Amino acid sequence: MAIPMHRLGGRAFAHDDDDIEQEYDRLRDLARAEAEKRNDCFARSRQAYEGGDGAAAKELSNEGKAHAARMDDYNQQASDFIFRENNASGRVEPDAIDLHGQFVEEAERILEERIRADQANGQTHLIAIVGKGNHSSGGVARIKSKVEELCQELGLQYRTDEDNVGRIIINLQGGEPLPPGHHGGHHGGQHGGQHHQPHHQPQQDEGQNNEVLPWLLRKLEKHCCVVM
Repeated sequence: MAIPMHRLGGRAFAHDDDDIEQEYDRLRDLARAEAEKRNDCFARSRQAYEGGDGAAAKELSNEGKAHAARMDDYNQQASDFIFRENNASGRVEPDAIDLHGQFVEEAERILEERIRADQANGQTHLIAIVGKGNHSSGGVARIKSKVEELCQELGLQYRTDEDNVGRIIINLQGGEPLPPGHHGGHHGGQHGGQHHQPHHQPQQDEGQNNEVLPWLLRKLEKHCCVVM
């Protein structure tokens, strides 16, 4: 399936290394070139079909599909490459995942896989590094919006890190966003009454207790007098 080529602006690599950035750009450029060839083939295929040349239309359609497959392959290579570099040992915390350089759909897939794996391993929280969105429309990161949407779909609480708006803290086990000791920020997932149960007894039970208690005291008093 073709992946729309939209990602958070700025550098794909979260650290200073032009060689890594250039390799990433090379793979994405190859994918874009294949996308242009795909679109051209499909456009000519449609023209051939409308002109009554079914054989040419089919041939061009198949050629376009081949370009689409190569585009997907280059995009996958770019996604895998930049993910390995951004998430190499020592570059992120063990409880974090860096999504820089990913297209929106790629980031969603990668994050969901990580969330499910961490939940299966009993991890309490995950920090998604999405960037500050300075290069996206209105200053709001598209990847950040997708992360929040995914958390809502999975019923997970989340909040933006107060010290770094490019980081989203996701609670993998329910309740308030982790790590503990911090409050505020946007909360997603489950809310309100789902987490707060009343601690008092119904009014009817209180009334019954008020009626039974004097009778019980009288019985105890009578029994104590007989024994003594």
